[in-house]
Amino acid sequence: MIVYDLECRTGQHRFEGWFKSSDDYTRQQERGYVSCPHCGSGEVGKAVQAPRLARKGNQLPEGQAGRPAPVPAPSSKMTAIAPAPVPEPPPQVVEMIQTLAKLQAAALESSRFVGDKFADNARAIHYGESEAESIHGQATVEEARELVDEGIAVLPLLLPVVPPEKAN
Repeated sequence: MIVYDLECRTGQHRFEGWFKSSDDYTRQQERGYVSCPHCGSGEVGKAVQAPRLARKGNQLPEGQAGRPAPVPAPSSKMTAIAPAPVPEPPPQVVEMIQTLAKLQAAALESSRFVGDKFADNARAIHYGESEAESIHGQATVEEARELVDEGIAVLPLLLPVVPPEKAN
């Protein structure tokens, strides 16, 4: 895992991005998947950052060879952090999310839940082995990619789907 300090070029917002590798960052950047979480801009790049050098786990600071690190004394004080307040999204964004949620709810009502057998059912319908119908369920990212590669139309849902038996 690699962590980059990223910076929005339009709003000068700074944030962290976690990637599997530097190649993963490059691929996501080229495809336009990296965007500013503050303003949504796709004009994002790596910010200047200090190198993060970690000492090997079996190394002690110089001059302390053979001696374990001292254990700090218990304290009644806690270290705390207060996250920055999340700004309210613009009304247009709220309206858009509400509209998408309503469309998604309508799609779920008019389709059959197939659980974790989504990929198998989607393939059977696509290849004419099952009667055509709208279905929804769960699939891994890899299964969804394979379906798309086979030309099978799938749409990810914005909100988690609760199986009917767990809805109450």
